[in-house]
Amino acid sequence: MKNSTFLAACVGAVMLGAALGFMPSDQNMTKANGQTVVNTTNISSKVRGLHGPTPVKIYIKKDKITKIEALSNRETPDFFNRAKALLKNYEGKSVKKALSTKVDAVSGATYTSKSLIKNVEQGLQYYNQHK
Repeated sequence: MKNSTFLAACVGAVMLGAALGFMPSDQNMTKANGQTVVNTTNISSKVRGLHGPTPVKIYIKKDKITKIEALSNRETPDFFNRAKALLKNYEGKSVKKALSTKVDAVSGATYTSKSLIKNVEQGLQYYNQHK
């Protein structure tokens, strides 16, 4: 009797894990206060600036970007602060328009800039696929 209960619990855990594997992770996209928040930490984990990942949180309400917040990273603070200013180029735009927006890298912070831009692009693509 104990073996069959244990086996049933194991099968249930495997089935639950498989089902969750096909759903977007709660860590990637959440909803709060009427907004969807996309966190690119896992989505863009292979996107790197000069010193590693540069994840962002993208806040979206009614298919419009309300804010993009840079998350913890290991970039040089002076260069990163210059590069993160380019995130303002996306705010207030629809997701569709933001995806077609061409943003230039900040001179002197090229790797960081390109990494932030790629994080935003991948985050918005994830949003479109999972909204």
